[in-house]
Amino acid sequence: MRRTARLLTGTALAVAVAGPAYAGDTGRLDVYPSTVAPGAQVTVNTAACGDRGAATGDAGAVGAGTFTLAPSAHEGEAIGQFRVPPSAQPGTYEIVARCAEGNRQVKGDLMVALSAVYEQVQPRGSVKTGVGGALGPDPVQTAAGVAALAVAAAGGTWLLHRRARGDGI
Repeated sequence: MRRTARLLTGTALAVAVAGPAYAGDTGRLDVYPSTVAPGAQVTVNTAACGDRGAATGDAGAVGAGTFTLAPSAHEGEAIGQFRVPPSAQPGTYEIVARCAEGNRQVKGDLMVALSAVYEQVQPRGSVKTGVGGALGPDPVQTAAGVAALAVAAAGGTWLLHRRARGDGI
């Protein structure tokens, strides 16, 4: 019983001590939106610089130069913005922020795409199911199939009409 109590107490103590250390990931730079088109505005924020911390951002990799991150009202986060140049080439770029106090550095990734809006593509063509399609690539085969169906329908109608008259089959 004592052994179990010690084990549980030790586990609870470890969680209590380690819990706040992992409560928030302060070692990264969040980039919003993470995928943009050239010319778009990007917002970055981090909690790595503390409650009143400011930082200097560097978006030189994408050609946007430096920008300032100032303390915000969001629980000790510093926030800043920059504009991706219209001449930016597609690819993934590393954005860096260096805290004013403590010289801590955090990084985040920004993906530049030709178009940040993805269009829905409508399907084209036929599905190869083995059953066949309503309209195949050969108009002669299509016409032959329609003719066969018409003959079958006419024959069936004629047979039903004869049976209804009492002529028999």
